[in-house]
Amino acid sequence: MWHGANSKPDAIRALKQARKGDRVLCYHSAPERALYSIAEITRDPYPDPHDKKEKNLVADLRAFDRLPRQITLAELRGNPALKKVKLLKNVRLIISPITDTEYQEILRMAGIVATPGIPLP
Repeated sequence: MWHGANSKPDAIRALKQARKGDRVLCYHSAPERALYSIAEITRDPYPDPHDKKEKNLVADLRAFDRLPRQITLAELRGNPALKKVKLLKNVRLIISPITDTEYQEILRMAGIVATPGIPLP
């Protein structure tokens, strides 16, 4: 169960858009500040069972795969193809959607290259 959204309105809004089967890029905020793996949402977001005020959402995640190499925050910021990624503008942002093109670019940076006819993770 991932409960990192806490009471942050932007995070709650983004988490509400997530659905079972969506892929998630996992990010270490300290000390590395780097993307390191891919996970999958295994259940649509639901109310946090530990939140007595019932304002927070959580999502269940399943580890999918480690990236062949971590991608640092500096590398992500240095890539012009990722200039619109919200996380790179506000590193305090806990969860943020990215486009398919941005996802493919991040996978390419991590060393995952598409094979024709075989979908990327």
